[in-house]
Amino acid sequence: MTAVRPSDAATLIVLDRSVGAPRVLMGRRHSSHKFMPGKFVFPGGRLEASDRRMAIAGPLDEVVEAKLNARARRPSAHLARALALAALRETFEETGIAIGVRDCGAPENPPEGEWSRFAATGVFPALDVLDFLARAITPPKRTKRFDTRFFLADAAAIAHRQEGIAHAEAELVELVWVTLKETAALDLPGITRIILDDLSAALDGGMNRHRPRPFYHEYRGRWLREEL
Repeated sequence: MTAVRPSDAATLIVLDRSVGAPRVLMGRRHSSHKFMPGKFVFPGGRLEASDRRMAIAGPLDEVVEAKLNARARRPSAHLARALALAALRETFEETGIAIGVRDCGAPENPPEGEWSRFAATGVFPALDVLDFLARAITPPKRTKRFDTRFFLADAAAIAHRQEGIAHAEAELVELVWVTLKETAALDLPGITRIILDDLSAALDGGMNRHRPRPFYHEYRGRWLREEL
């Protein structure tokens, strides 16, 4: 069986550290989905062409950009930027949360579709508020494979919230804010539990921007954790 080439994808972990123990935003996938049905996940999805054309208010931190491009098939600033935008778009689409700023005015001439709806909120997407936490590639022999970059944003960067996006017929049927300890009681994919452990370690280390970023992938039948 020929391995399916993984699609570039991005996920956003929204972290609220305003009161008490840090909490993360998670959503439960619809039970009818073929991929991870009923699991609690971070909002995210595959890179789309429109993500390469959306304007931004602030660029990625240079260290974040370099970490994103490490071990990439075709590293470029454009790829790193597009992946970060994909994380913001998917988060808005699945949760109604727009990460960015309002003091730049609404973006002009956004790509049609979800980016047009994002721009209609009056929020300009900002990438300088994002950190890069980890990367993981779905193992071979899976019918769906993703090369996923896990981004991180503080809840203070939320510039707009639209209610009612998660409902019984949506991709995410419910949204929850949970502490890292509380995630242990949720039905999570294995990789999500691993990434939450990485988040906990990064928080304990003070979120040093120069820290190594974990990279999970399979090589010659072995599941590896390398560092970027």
